[in-house]
Amino acid sequence: MATTAIVGDVVANVVGDHATVEVVIPLGADPHDFRPSARQLTAIAGADLVVAIGLGMEETMGDVLAAAATEGTTILELGPQLDPIPGDDGGVDPHVWLDPERMAVATRLIAGALTDLDSTVDWGAAADTYAAQLAALDDEIATILDAVPADRRKLVTNHESLGYFADRYGFDVVGVIVPGGSTLAEPSSADIAALAEVIANEEVLAIFAETTEPATLAEAVAAEADTEVAVVELFTESMGEPGSAAGTLIGMLRIDAERIAEALS
Repeated sequence: MATTAIVGDVVANVVGDHATVEVVIPLGADPHDFRPSARQLTAIAGADLVVAIGLGMEETMGDVLAAAATEGTTILELGPQLDPIPGDDGGVDPHVWLDPERMAVATRLIAGALTDLDSTVDWGAAADTYAAQLAALDDEIATILDAVPADRRKLVTNHESLGYFADRYGFDVVGVIVPGGSTLAEPSSADIAALAEVIANEEVLAIFAETTEPATLAEAVAAEADTEVAVVELFTESMGEPGSAAGTLIGMLRIDAERIAEALS
């Protein structure tokens, strides 16, 4: 099993036809506040392997995963093993999947966990193939973002989600609407006013909203700023619909890069 559709996509690329991957958190749902159903709790307890991000990402599922581990389910948390970066709230940033290089490492962690469960399958070969695709994507994204001048590489986001992306591709996150790494907090009117001032002073061209959250707050900040600023929606915590351009991790990261480049070029 995988906690999110993004993690499920990575796991599916490693297991191929050798296993079935069930995703707990539905496509488009916010992983920060999702609570599994009774049927899902049973499935988690009975799974051979549950792959999660960890680092507080699935924050309302922590007790569920801990209980399943106590009962003998193998829980693989990827985030703590992917060189996590600090978050603004004093903790660590869980959004590791927005860095293709880290996710290439994750494929091999998944292959290792699967090998521990069943060594008759060459899980590593599929992991290496997918890791190579992620490496190619990394190069492609860097090329797409070459269009953004150095003085425009400033990101304002709905919440603290683009830290890994910014770190990988040479951007600065100059502001976030919702404080901290979770979407569950609420900004005050003073927070919104202060961010609007940062946007004007830094000459920020776009606020990047997210497909899993309404753009209402981003639009309010844009209206408050004393400058023209676009609101651009990114796929950060969930992929697009199956078959769409953003329907895989590779696809969503490519789309995000294209939208950022278009907004800031």
